[in-house]
Amino acid sequence: MNRTGALAVASLGLLGLGVVARSRWPDSAPALDCEPGAVRVVDGIAVCGDGAAPSAPQRLVLGQKLDLNSVSEDDLARVPGIGPSLARRLIRAREDQGRFASWAEVAAVPGVGAARLETLQATTELR
Repeated sequence: MNRTGALAVASLGLLGLGVVARSRWPDSAPALDCEPGAVRVVDGIAVCGDGAAPSAPQRLVLGQKLDLNSVSEDDLARVPGIGPSLARRLIRAREDQGRFASWAEVAAVPGVGAARLETLQATTELR
């Protein structure tokens, strides 16, 4: 077989591998067949039904948002882009003024610029 034939065989092999990989690639369907609020953790595995409620870091990994009006300072500090000093300022503001009622109140906390506000909106919610 000449070099052109070998390249053709290799190309067809790679194309076939790509087709197989695409057909086996995970789809966008949820892995669990329950509402996000019903997800529980048993031995570190997310399940529907009985078990412990996910911790704040587990909720973030599961794609769930944290409640900014009840999350602890330690858990909020673990959110990427927040850190301990901003978490402390947010918790103090929440304690001083009461629950956050709007994102404008969150934006008024020193250290919350546009980028951090966007991070907070993506990872937390105001309940």
